[in-house]
Amino acid sequence: MSIAQISLPKGVGPHAEKLFDAITQASTADDLNRAGGKAEGFVLGLESAKAIKSQVAESLYVAYDDAASQRATELA
Repeated sequence: MSIAQISLPKGVGPHAEKLFDAITQASTADDLNRAGGKAEGFVLGLESAKAIKSQVAESLYVAYDDAASQRATELA
């Protein structure tokens, strides 16, 4: 799933894309873990602030998790 396919509030999309790119372009497992943690915290913050609905948060979690899993496989 791509971040572009998720309906995000104005101003959130570029940040979400930047975090997605950090995951997909991580050069080491440590970089990948760091990027994944930042992405998870970003979604949690948005969800906690009620800036996004829980369905949108779940979509973001899935997109980030799928990207991290794929990148981990590529790095192995």
